[in-house]
Amino acid sequence: MGSHRVVVLALDGVYPFELGIPSRVFGATDGRYEVLTCSVDGGPVRSNADFSITVENGSEVLSMADTVVIPSVDPSRIAKELPAATASALESVRPGARIVSICTGAFILAAAGLLDGRPATTHWRLVTLFREWFPEVALDPNVLFIDDGDVLTSAGAASGVDLCLHLVRTDHGSEVANHAARNCVVPPWRDGGQAQYIEQPLPEMSANGTSATRQWCIENLREPLTLRDLASHARMSERTFARRFHSEVGVSPVRWLIQQRVALARHLLESSDLSVDEIASQAGFGAAISLRQHLHASVGVSPLAYRRTFRRTQQKAADVASL
Repeated sequence: MGSHRVVVLALDGVYPFELGIPSRVFGATDGRYEVLTCSVDGGPVRSNADFSITVENGSEVLSMADTVVIPSVDPSRIAKELPAATASALESVRPGARIVSICTGAFILAAAGLLDGRPATTHWRLVTLFREWFPEVALDPNVLFIDDGDVLTSAGAASGVDLCLHLVRTDHGSEVANHAARNCVVPPWRDGGQAQYIEQPLPEMSANGTSATRQWCIENLREPLTLRDLASHARMSERTFARRFHSEVGVSPVRWLIQQRVALARHLLESSDLSVDEIASQAGFGAAISLRQHLHASVGVSPLAYRRTFRRTQQKAADVASL
């Protein structure tokens, strides 16, 4: 069995950055994916920058894809109805293939009828237009990406990196995804449920920020940290610390701390044989019941169910690699 084939469809007006995300992220997994880029007719496409892009393939490769990615295009190039050639190209995608959009790529999927009755997201600036054109789509403009099984959508630019890493993590587990993230020098994990950065004001410039305290927290997650502990480490009052933390990170210190604990617990469930009690202790939840509650709130499953899912994923990947 060969590697998983990802086909990226470049349309006129494509953003070069987003077009390159799948190749960069999936290409950093040591051959687990084959990434092909195509255009509708096999010819060059005009980017939204001052240059055109030459690709090696026409839309015939879409029928051979395991995953199809539609990168974002300039908003001036999107329309409520697809050009006939684009619609025909998307119709050639085989049943069962995974379909992914980045940013305004969601408009392409919606115009093709692929998002009807499904949850989806896109860039927050285009919410009004999207809802006007596609009221049958359950649009959530407040998240980085949405995984609805065989159809996944993401918000603007960098969230395309998050979504591709999420796919690697789903396919091959956290170790492979973390390796890819290190190769790309990007954060290994931002949950799809995190908010888009909508009109978030920049924090005041200050030498007394909270980044050092955030790093200290990550290094001491197993300790029973409180808001008072964090504020004391930063040498601020609790009120000042909470206000400054929220302006820098976008969430409260307590919510951020829970997110970091859940992220560590997920990593340990995927990569270690520690018991749920031991993981709860190392992640700072204290008791397994607290870990179960927070993990279920985050991903909707119990620790044991989560571990079984990723063990199956990793075993499948190992089986494929041995063929």
